[in-house]
Amino acid sequence: MRKAAVMSCKAAAAAASALAKLLVLVAVITMTEAATSAGAGAGDEPMYETKSIDPSLAVMTLPAPVTGPESLAFDSRGDGPYTGGSDGRILRWRGGRLGWTEFAYNSRHKNVGVCAPEKKLVVPESVCGRPLGLQFHHASGDLYVADAYLGLMRVPARGGMAEVVATEAAGVPFNFLNGLDVDQRTGDVYFTDSSITYRRSQYLLVVAMGDETGRLLRYEERRRRVTVLHSGLPYPNGVAVSDDGTHVVVAHTGLCELHRYWVRGPRAGKSETFAEVPGYPDNVRRDGRGGYWVALSREADSDDMAPTVAVRVATGKKGGREVAEALAGFSFVTVSEVAEQNGTLWVGSVDTPYAGAALGR
Repeated sequence: MRKAAVMSCKAAAAAASALAKLLVLVAVITMTEAATSAGAGAGDEPMYETKSIDPSLAVMTLPAPVTGPESLAFDSRGDGPYTGGSDGRILRWRGGRLGWTEFAYNSRHKNVGVCAPEKKLVVPESVCGRPLGLQFHHASGDLYVADAYLGLMRVPARGGMAEVVATEAAGVPFNFLNGLDVDQRTGDVYFTDSSITYRRSQYLLVVAMGDETGRLLRYEERRRRVTVLHSGLPYPNGVAVSDDGTHVVVAHTGLCELHRYWVRGPRAGKSETFAEVPGYPDNVRRDGRGGYWVALSREADSDDMAPTVAVRVATGKKGGREVAEALAGFSFVTVSEVAEQNGTLWVGSVDTPYAGAALGR
């Protein structure tokens, strides 16, 4: 583990929180500079292998002007990926010949003129919706979507109109839905509301202001009910259900940490730090081997080498969780998610007009 990188991340977040009260822009710049200077010359060498994703990367460009395939999901047949775009729709990858095609849309694409896909306009994401985390419930075929502005949504297996299933929890409206995963045993949906103060368009302020109003939530499919599992959280982002369904792993972006929240069994309601990562974590996905792929929106400890865009966290030799391998590359400005499917790593980014597939794993 690169302890210096993690410490620089925390120091940067604390410095930014203090300075942002005077001038937010200065705070964000100071945070970035602090992370860089603190990590430089630390002398700690990573104890894991870093591989480049660039040599084998196949790029899948979204139809213009759509950008930002934040999260990637595969249906029960393994088809896909499916992703959400900047125009609020859900797209499905149909291979090189057909490319991306529309799979689902929300009511605003029918009722709000500027949201009509054929107009190909770039409009504020709050107008037409912004799908972020998404995942299938394989037994039913339903696709669940965390839309940052419209709420928790469900798309039937055949696609088409997305239904809003929840817009609030405990009397507090959703404000910035973000990460999402489904417990395939129960059909329950776990998702994060990153802040009840700032919207998705203000995400930099969540870190810069040291906001701790995020929530971890569960939608119980059988009861059609949303429960707040934890509140007062610092920037909860991606979420992944464990293999046995006893806990979920949540990325806390500003802390450069993953936390484990127990949701079933004798430890339900408790939580602890799960792992530290060398950057600002975004989405988290199981790797199929008992570990997790963690996308990094930016390295905390930057240098002249290719930036680290994701790490795989697994059980270390001493039984704890640690970084087992890392991915680096220049192909993405940021990486929002890495999903492993049949030996291929699929890469999504909230900032690029394309997704990628790293072949030959």
